[in-house]
Amino acid sequence: MLRFFRFRSLRIILLLVILFVVAMNTWLSSARIQSWNRPVWVVLYPINADGRTDTQAYINALSAEHFDDIEQFLQREAARYHVGLSPVAEFHLAPVLTAQPPEVEIDASLFERVFWSLHMRWWSWRNDNWKGPEPDVRIYLRYFSPREHLQLSHSLGLQKGMIGLVNGFASVDYMGTNNFVIAHELMHTFGASDKYSLETNEPVFPDGYADPQQSPLLPQTRAEVMAGRIKVSPGWLLMPKNLSDVVVGALTAKEIGWPSL
Repeated sequence: MLRFFRFRSLRIILLLVILFVVAMNTWLSSARIQSWNRPVWVVLYPINADGRTDTQAYINALSAEHFDDIEQFLQREAARYHVGLSPVAEFHLAPVLTAQPPEVEIDASLFERVFWSLHMRWWSWRNDNWKGPEPDVRIYLRYFSPREHLQLSHSLGLQKGMIGLVNGFASVDYMGTNNFVIAHELMHTFGASDKYSLETNEPVFPDGYADPQQSPLLPQTRAEVMAGRIKVSPGWLLMPKNLSDVVVGALTAKEIGWPSL
């Protein structure tokens, strides 16, 4: 009996040590990124989510240059907030992953979300096929054929673990939208919060508006990166077609450690 309790105590201590190391690593990673003293190293992992040949053909044609506008968006907005770092982030494309990541429902409970977060971090560690330097952020890109006319699941970004899971369509027609979603989830890993209502998808005023001081307020012509939509009129929201029409708002900048304007 005494041996059993000693073994159990040892397991608990080992688990606490592991949790402490993970927590410290997460905190140090977040603090390092928010210091903005060197470029953030981002690795993108493409995944054929539906197994279709047209999806695979699109993935096979991808290169790191297809994500240049995300890097340019970050550089443009960082300069606007007087961040003297160039480049702000570097993007690299990993080989295609064949394993499928765990999924979570948008209406999942807090417990289910915490469990998914732990599962996702474990899955990421087990299935990392990147052979280069250790990335700061890992973004998994699940591509689906637009020919299936699917409604894509919600994309997610985790600051704890520095992992993003993006669902997108495998078509050049959707490349701008896909890159916007990648930028949104990437900002989550940096520490930014959503600036829209989960019930209506409406940008929250004023932090979810690209131009909250504009008069008249509507129509807005740009999107705040963490709001995800452009409010044109009451009840009329538009998804930005690309990152040219997207800005980082003041609260988002503060959350990720950029100086105030």
